[in-house]
Order: sequence, then structure tokens, then C-alpha cells
Amino acid sequence: MTGAPNRAHTVGDELVEVVALDGSVERIISRREMRAAHARHRAVSVVVLGTDGRVLIHQRAPDKDVWAARWDIAFGGVVAVGESWDDSARRELAEEAGLVDVELVEVGRGSFDDAEVSMVSRVYVTISDGPFVFVDGEVIDTAWTTIGELDATIERLTVDQTEFCPDSLAVVAPILHRLYA
Repeated sequence: MTGAPNRAHTVGDELVEVVALDGSVERIISRREMRAAHARHRAVSVVVLGTDGRVLIHQRAPDKDVWAARWDIAFGGVVAVGESWDDSARRELAEEAGLVDVELVEVGRGSFDDAEVSMVSRVYVTISDGPFVFVDGEVIDTAWTTIGELDATIERLTVDQTEFCPDSLAVVAPILHRLYA
């Protein structure tokens, strides 16, 4: 048996906070129920900037429970029950990119809602040239791009931008353009 089915089973059983738009907790359900019900949850996004200002983008694994195999601007994911935003950002960055003990700066907040996902989020930035370690299997490829070339990179890597994570396009990209363009 491969690692992917075990990870998918474990992920689906995780508990998630269903939240209001202000982030206040309404109830707790499993991640599988959250996805099925399209329930709003908390999520974090962590942008990795190199010391030269480039953005590290990555391609998600094909077994992710949402937006499988799509490219993303930020590492991150669902905030665990009772977990602080900052702790979640640190955990996700360590799990997905192998980065620990790096400074995280919260640079924005937002919400996103489409046919697959409903969330409120916080966006963080860290500066690192690595080394990056993708031990949990959630990342299958990476590339560097400048913020000035971000939109062109997104267009080049996707068709109609449907293969890029839409939450990052809607929430993270505008924050990066506002702060670093």
C-alpha cells in the first residue's frame, strides 16, 4: 500500500473548526464533512520569498483533497482545532517545505468562497533560500519567479488559470502585488 491512501484517510479524519466570516468558531466537524458540506474554515497561506525577492511557487501533490496537482503561490492549509494562526503557519511551513525557525510576518487577511472551498485566511511571508525539504509528499515541484513576473508565470503554467489554486489568486496574489510591486 502506498503512503497516499493512508495520508488521505488521516487527513479526512482530522477535526476542523467551522467558522463565521469573523473567524469565530461555530462548531467542530471532520475535514471530510467540512469538504462535503462546503463549510467555512480557517486556513493559512505562507509565501516564501528568496533573499533576492523572488517567490517560491510549488505544485501540489495529485492526491490532495482539494485542488490536486495545481500550482500554488503559498504553502499552507487548514488550521487545526484550537491552533493559533501563527502556530498553524509555522506547522504548515515545516510540513510542506521543511522550513523551521524562520521569521513569519503576517501581511494580510482575506476570505475566499467558490464551489469547492469556503475559508477565512491569514497570509504570511517568510524569507528563505532553503534548503527546502518536501518530506510529507504534498509538494511535487517548485519554481522561482519574481513578483513582477508572477502573473505571466501563472499564465504560462496554466490554461485559463484553472490549474492554479484559486484562493491564492484571489487572496495572496493581490497582497503580494500591493506590498512588493
